[in-house]
Amino acid sequence: MALFNFGKKKEEKSCCCGSTGPKPEESACCCSAAKAEKPGSCCGAPVEGICCVKVLGAGCKSCHEQYENAKAAVQALGLKVEVEYITDMEKVMEYGVMSMPAIVVNDQVVSMGKVLKAADVEKLLRGLA
Repeated sequence: MALFNFGKKKEEKSCCCGSTGPKPEESACCCSAAKAEKPGSCCGAPVEGICCVKVLGAGCKSCHEQYENAKAAVQALGLKVEVEYITDMEKVMEYGVMSMPAIVVNDQVVSMGKVLKAADVEKLLRGLA
């Protein structure tokens, strides 16, 4: 009898690469594809120490202004990095951001809750490069 799932055989879950185990955790996965999808993993080879810049927002005026300021700062520094604007709330919550707009550099939240001017974003990026 399998009342409350007692006595049932546990399913083996497989990783995206094909390895199986009783309960593989995401951190134990050997796939680089699975690691690239979650926050904390960088999106490519670093360019002068910075590989990706993202602006997290809800699509409001101040969030869009932060996106434009971040693009201007990246362009002024001459970085060959594209600034990504993320408005999907599930993805925003994966970073643990509770107030927007937020700036994420190399998958680390570096600013949240205020609109930085382009010059302030430049200073921030220079400090991280």
